[in-house]
Amino acid sequence: MMVADADENAPTVQEADRAFLVPTVDRDDYTDFLFDVCRREGVDLVVPLNDFELPVLAAARHRFEQAGITVVVSSSEVISTCFDKWKTIRFAAAQGIRTPRTFLTLAEAVGAIRSGELAFPLVVKPRWGTASLGIDYVEDERELHLAYELGAKRLWRTVLARASSDDIEHSLLIQQRLVGDEYGLDVVNDLRGRHVCAWVKRKLGMRAGETDRAVTAVHEGVEALGTAVGRALGHIANLDCDVFVMDGLCYLLEMNPRFGGGYPFSHMAGANLPAALIAWATNGEVSADWLTLTPGVTGAKCDRVVARRSACGERRVG
Repeated sequence: MMVADADENAPTVQEADRAFLVPTVDRDDYTDFLFDVCRREGVDLVVPLNDFELPVLAAARHRFEQAGITVVVSSSEVISTCFDKWKTIRFAAAQGIRTPRTFLTLAEAVGAIRSGELAFPLVVKPRWGTASLGIDYVEDERELHLAYELGAKRLWRTVLARASSDDIEHSLLIQQRLVGDEYGLDVVNDLRGRHVCAWVKRKLGMRAGETDRAVTAVHEGVEALGTAVGRALGHIANLDCDVFVMDGLCYLLEMNPRFGGGYPFSHMAGANLPAALIAWATNGEVSADWLTLTPGVTGAKCDRVVARRSACGERRVG
């Protein structure tokens, strides 16, 4: 396995068979550098894992394809729909999928509270978000105003500042906080965007915005939601989704068009999406076992320390 990362201290760099230090994704030479590494090293399949590299590689996907390199990335439109949480809400509404009540301005949310249409607790979060950055939970109107003001101010000191600048006045969302059972979904499509299956996990614990403990589960409603999303969105490969079940009804919270922190629980329970991706990319046969999940398998993550390698396979310029 080859790994490319901008940080030579990244754990994946230490674990890879070969590692390459590349420019950060915001640099103009990122795509050129990665393309040159892939072509020179005979890489046939590229799997991006970071939210910020998805739009960059989506724009460059055809260049890689012309060189015989498959980049496992969805279209720019799909990535935008998932990264912009307001677009996610509108997409879900168009498909008849329930979502938390969501407001694009503080004034609209306050008006809904005072008219009795919206009730605390609420969530204040970045419209363009990742890794649960900048999320606040509020219990009353005073706290809502304070959280909104602070969130808007500190947003510009995070990695979300650039994306949020697309619509400064509407860079935060105010959302109904759901109470119920939280599920993670791996919604699997093939490399042509055709829906294949959906794997369900009930979350038992979260840490730093990522699933920390989970159990694979059978839930017809959650799986049906995943199937509906996969068919309508037409994404490529894995779509990591957050779903709440409240009062017996399923609500879609977020979609991430990449491998998410919940995938290892699916893999541990028998799924093998990496193997399927290789088979799809090489016109090979896909085993039904790779797409099958054993329910009732409980897992938990733990940290471990890895020693730093002496050097990467190649270093960036500049």
